[in-house]
Formats: sequence, structure tokens, C-alpha cells
Amino acid sequence: MSEVDSIISQLQHFTWPDYVVFVAMFILCIFIGIYFGFMEKSLGESDYLMGGRNMLCLPIALSLVASFISGITLLGLPTEVYSYGIQYLYVSLGVIAMGFIMSIYYLPVFHDLNITSTYEYLESRFDRRLRMFGSVMFTIMNIGYLPIVIYVPALAFNQVTGVAVHTITPIVCIICIFYTTLGGLKAVVWTDVVQIISMIGALILVAIKGSIDIGGASKVFESAWESGRIEGPDMDLNPTVRHTLWSQLVGGVFYWTQTNAVSQNMIQRYLALPTLSSARKALALFCLGVLVLMGLCSYNGLLMYATYKQCDPLTTKLAKARDQLLPLFVMETLGEYPGLTGLFIAGVFSAALSSLSTCLNSMSAVVLEDFIKPFVKRPLSETAINWIMRSVVVSVGVLCVFLVYIVEHMGTVLQLTMSLEAITNGPLLGIFTIGVFMPWINGNSALLGGIVGVVGMSWISLKAQWAVASGAMVYETKPLTVEHCTYQFDTSVLVSAANTTLSEAAKEEILPLYRISYMWYTCLGALLTMGIAVLWHFIFGGNDPKTIDHSLLSPCIRKYFQSEDNHLQTKNLQIDIPLKNKSVDEEVAL
Repeated sequence: MSEVDSIISQLQHFTWPDYVVFVAMFILCIFIGIYFGFMEKSLGESDYLMGGRNMLCLPIALSLVASFISGITLLGLPTEVYSYGIQYLYVSLGVIAMGFIMSIYYLPVFHDLNITSTYEYLESRFDRRLRMFGSVMFTIMNIGYLPIVIYVPALAFNQVTGVAVHTITPIVCIICIFYTTLGGLKAVVWTDVVQIISMIGALILVAIKGSIDIGGASKVFESAWESGRIEGPDMDLNPTVRHTLWSQLVGGVFYWTQTNAVSQNMIQRYLALPTLSSARKALALFCLGVLVLMGLCSYNGLLMYATYKQCDPLTTKLAKARDQLLPLFVMETLGEYPGLTGLFIAGVFSAALSSLSTCLNSMSAVVLEDFIKPFVKRPLSETAINWIMRSVVVSVGVLCVFLVYIVEHMGTVLQLTMSLEAITNGPLLGIFTIGVFMPWINGNSALLGGIVGVVGMSWISLKAQWAVASGAMVYETKPLTVEHCTYQFDTSVLVSAANTTLSEAAKEEILPLYRISYMWYTCLGALLTMGIAVLWHFIFGGNDPKTIDHSLLSPCIRKYFQSEDNHLQTKNLQIDIPLKNKSVDEEVAL
């Protein structure tokens, strides 16, 4: 056994208090599922999928943060900052901008329609073909995303315990499937609340103990500044530069708007709130929570560099994979304190469970509302609906366990996830944006734009990921060294690293289109979709904008495309219908 393997073996001392803390989190999630599945009254479709549309703002906001900040971010972002510096963190500007854009232009449209599946909107605005297109794209994206969500925490667990990835993933999935199947959206939301507390606690614990060990936060920032990891935004206009101010701000706005404003995974929670004002409050809390968690993750990345700046564990293979770097740091920092490592790993798994349960619940909504209900001649019985919703959760969960075998060969998860999501995310954002802002464009134009967008982004994203995986495209990291390591390691890894650097020359042979930063992918997919749709409209024509129900349009443009008949119809609709979705104060005001 080499010295590196010996050190890894010594660090893998997950004690019984660690297992107690780790298992306790799972048991708590199971009891939450049992409570909402059995202790409350029988869950109907509205309760199971939408929480009865009367949930509280704060739990929903915490659930949104928990499900979005998956283990991918929890482990991937610190490693990103460790390797490349804080340039990625300027995406926080995109998060803030997204909050305003979604609150003003997108959220009012979906909340007022009282829908369950976001893709019901596409049928109302265009036709059933667009609804099916959106639902299929969502399904493909989720099935590609969920195995990554499962794999990442399993990788962390492997680093600290030595337990094989494919041993722990089925266990985690079974637990998540169990409480999601039993309790529906309410179980998902309240387990998310528990899990977000666990996440934040784990990150703060690592940050405090690691800072004390290194000599204080000032040492962390000093090391980061000297190595160039803390720097101002890169103002380069070149889209092939991995992270610039423009890619993080503009590209970040497109990415975050899609994932938060039009994705079923997130919108379903906003629609579970009784009023638009409460949904907007949840959105504001979501943005704040995301920024706090991103700041904690980034600080831990700088902390890892201050600790390992004399001997990079990625080069020496003390961390076998990039996304095992933070778990390695945790074992060295917290390993001597029984139970604390277990708390951190519980936090990582909490992030994964929250994302997984959210996606499974959303998948059951989409399959029921978009793939089954439109094609049955008779209304489904309550029993049939319950079986369908729960069968979808179980089936998708089992499928994702098997797909983990593929994901483990795909590389760094943060960039990989955003790159693959953009294949469907960009075109879907383009179609929804056409729907709410361009009433003159019809279903034919939108569908063609969506198809071209998916094909184009599939080609670009997969080609780029192949170039990264094959070593033909390498991104230069900030300074890392192994000159002062206190242990022996296989020096052949240095030769391998040098050869990898030489492959930079191969970048000249790669089309510039494939070298575009992954942060632009969602933006590129959306613009391609909208561009093709607009071009097709000019050639073959489209809708009369005044024939479109103005409630399907963003509030800022309704007045420009509203006929007198439509106006009267809407006025009557406002008097007759929406009281069921308004608070008491709003009812009195109306």
C-alpha cells in the first residue's frame, strides 16, 4: 500500500457517533413522510402535488433553497473556488437580477392561472404539441440531472468511510422514495426545512473549525489574495473565456431565470402558496438564502486553498476526484471530534435528498397532468390518480440509481450539470419567453424554434463535454503546488499533469463554438429558439395578438395587445373567480 493510500485509510474513521448523527437525519425524514402520509387525512391530488395551495411562505422559501442548492453545489462550488478563484461567485449578480425579472414578468402569469403543471400554460398559450414538447424536455432533463444529484453525496460518503458509491446510492434513494411517496409535497417541503438547517450548520461548522486551525479568517483571505483567487470581475468580452462578468451576469440571468421561473421543480412550490404576494416574498427569501449559501461554499473553497496551498491533494491523488476535495478537508478538520463528520455528511446528503425529492414529486405532477390526463376519455378515479403519482416516484427513483453508473465517468459535476441542463433549459426558456412576451407568434413557430434549439444545444454541449473529457480542452487553474508535501506520492502524476497542460495546443483545433463558456449555454439556447421562431413568423405569419387571452401574457405588455372584448371578459373573470386564491385582505379590497 502506498503512503497516499495509507493516509486515505487512516482518514476514513467514520465513528459510531458519526453514524448516529447521519442515520438520525434519515430517520427524521422518514417520520415526516409517515406523518403526512398517515397521520393527516388522506392525501388527494391537490394535497399531494400542491400542498393544498395554502402552504406557509417561510417553509416554501427554505424548501426552494434546499432543493436548488444540491450536493452538486455544496461540493462543486468550494472546489471551483479552490481551483479557479471567485470569478464564478459574480453569478450572484445574475441571481439578484433574476429575482426582479421573475417577480415582475413571469411569476404573476403562472400564479394567476391556478395550474398544477407549468406546461399546462404552453397548451393554453399555443397548443397541445408545445405542452408535450415541454413535458418531454423536462422529463429528459430530470432523468439526466437526478443521477448526478445522487452520485455526488455518495462520492463524499465514499471519501470519509470507504463504503462503495453503488452501495450507498440505493439506500439513499429508497429512503427518499419512501417519504416522497407517502407524504407528497408537504413531506418534501418540511424535510427540506430540516435539511437546509443541516446544510447550513455543516458549512458553518467546517468554516469555523477550519479557520481556527489555519490561524483565523485573515489568513484565509491573505492566502487567497496572494494567489489571485480573490480578484475583480473579468471584463473580457470574449465568450470563450470560462468566467467573465458578462457570462456571470447575462448568462447567469438566463440560467437562473429558467431554473427558477419556468421549471416545474421550482414553480410547483411557488404555486403552493395562496397569494402572489406570498410567492414574491418566498422568491425574495430564496434569493437571499442562495446568496448566503454560495458565500459559505465559496469561503470554504478559499479555506481549503489556505490549508492545502503547499501540497495540492488533487495532484497527489489524496483526493481521487475533484468533488472529493471538501470531504477530505472535512475529515482532516473535524475527524477528531466524534459526530461532527457525520453532521457534515448528513448536510451533504440533505442537499441531495431535497433536490431528489423535489424532482420526483414534480415528475409525478408532469406525468399525471401532461402525459396521462389529456389522453384518457374518462376522469380518473382518486385511487387511480394516487397509484399513478406514487408509481412515477418509485419508477424514476429506481431508474436514476442505475444511471449513476454512467455519471461517475463524466467529470467535474458543477460544469457538467449546467452544460447538460442547457440542452433543454435554454429552448424551454425561449418557448416560455415567447409565450409571455410575443403574442403574435403561434405554436408552429414556437415548436420549430424549440426543436432547432434542442438540436443545436445538444450538438454544442455534447461536443464541448467530449473535448473536456478527452483532455483536448483544458481550463487553466490558479497556482497549485506539491513542492512542500510531507508525504510520498506517485510522481508519475506530475508527468501526467504536464502532458495534460500540453493538450492546450489542441484547443486551436476545436471550433470556437465548442469553446464558448458553459455559462452562456442557456442564453444561447433561448436566443436560438426565439430567433428561429421570429424568423419563421416573418416568413409564414402568426397570430393576431388581440385574440390571445391577455392573462397568458406578462403584465407589462397586456395593455398593448388587449381587445375590448378580451378586456370585458377578463374584468368579469376577475370578479367571479380569483377570490379562492386571494387572502382575506385582498378579498375585502376587491
